[in-house]
Amino acid sequence: MDMGLKGTVALVAASSQGLGKAVAIGLAREGASVALCARRLEVLEAGAAEIRDETGSNALAIRADLTNEEEIKRAVAVTVEQFGKLDILVNNAGGPPPGDFTKHDDAAWYRAFELNLLSAARLVREALPYLKASGRGRIINLTSVAVKQPVDGLILSNAIRAGVTGMAKTLSSELAPFGITVNSIAPGRLDTERIRQLDSARAAATGTTEEEARNYFVSQIPMGRYGDPEELANLAVFLASDKASYITGTTIQVDGGLFKGLV
Repeated sequence: MDMGLKGTVALVAASSQGLGKAVAIGLAREGASVALCARRLEVLEAGAAEIRDETGSNALAIRADLTNEEEIKRAVAVTVEQFGKLDILVNNAGGPPPGDFTKHDDAAWYRAFELNLLSAARLVREALPYLKASGRGRIINLTSVAVKQPVDGLILSNAIRAGVTGMAKTLSSELAPFGITVNSIAPGRLDTERIRQLDSARAAATGTTEEEARNYFVSQIPMGRYGDPEELANLAVFLASDKASYITGTTIQVDGGLFKGLV
């Protein structure tokens, strides 16, 4: 199926590994030029080379700290300078540290806010003129199933990522007249470094092994396994495509049935 992404340009945040990288690869496979940004330039450059070799699409590595406003501005500017436009923005960032309420001081709350909510707001602000000019702009936020069903021991993620969802829902109304769609993807337990870290944290907190921690979470997933990052990337590609032009303001979970609510 032709997803209508040939000739489009995407900026994918936090794309050196995990979900961000999977989304960048998925978009490139459909013919989009992709700009990857994260803090580790060497890893990014290797990822960009991998994408070029596999897909034949253009891939650009841009070092950017998502907690730094000037570096976010530069990432958008370099993308447009290199590719001439910007059609798709994928907001993504590493998750805040686990822990219950008593474990986090003001500094931890500010860091989570800056990394997971303010970075998304800043990226949208910088990208917006180009997304409007595109005529088919797409904003896709990678959040967490925690925005629909809070996860024990992840109070920072539960609170801050919900803010991203609120921002996205509001933007979906504000930007619809410009042909821009705004959607969020809420991953459950996909097999990424972040999830392995959370499994390790649970193991340490409960005095169990990492395998036992993983098995505990798998037992709660109706599909009986962790997801693959590519399974989330497939949804992101669809939401970025022409096929999803009438879908906006949604939050769609990719979680193997973990979320038990109705909406």
